Amino acid sequence: MNQLSQSITEANVITELIPQRPPMVMVDAFHHFSEGKVIAGITPEASNLFAEDSYLNASGIIEHMAQTVALYTGYQYYLKKQPAPTGYIGAIKNIQIHQLPTLTSELRTTAEVLHEIMGVTLVKAETYCDDTLIATSEMKTVIASS
Repeated sequence: MNQLSQSITEANVITELIPQRPPMVMVDAFHHFSEGKVIAGITPEASNLFAEDSYLNASGIIEHMAQTVALYTGYQYYLKKQPAPTGYIGAIKNIQIHQLPTLTSELRTTAEVLHEIMGVTLVKAETYCDDTLIATSEMKTVIASS
């Protein structure tokens, strides 16, 4: 499988890789892709849908985690020259939000695939703000049947 050779930050490229569209896009940087692992980032601004009192709220962190997984799947489809599929969060467990990040702070989420079968992906996700771990979860995403 093709690894990502350099970070992608162009919005038009990222929106080709995920099904979400503004204002719901919660990734603005694609840092790493390899078999079973993806790293994505976001620097939320005050205009972000999940901005509250100078912070990104917990729902925004969770959506960022989910879109990181969508980026993993979308890039796999991109490599096959197919459009990014629509998917859904099937389940979230063991979610821990240790702190909310301030707006304009860069978040980086690493998602490691634990299992992937028949359009269902189970990942362990960790979100960092600078070098501080701010959130963890296990998330199951499901590709919508066409």
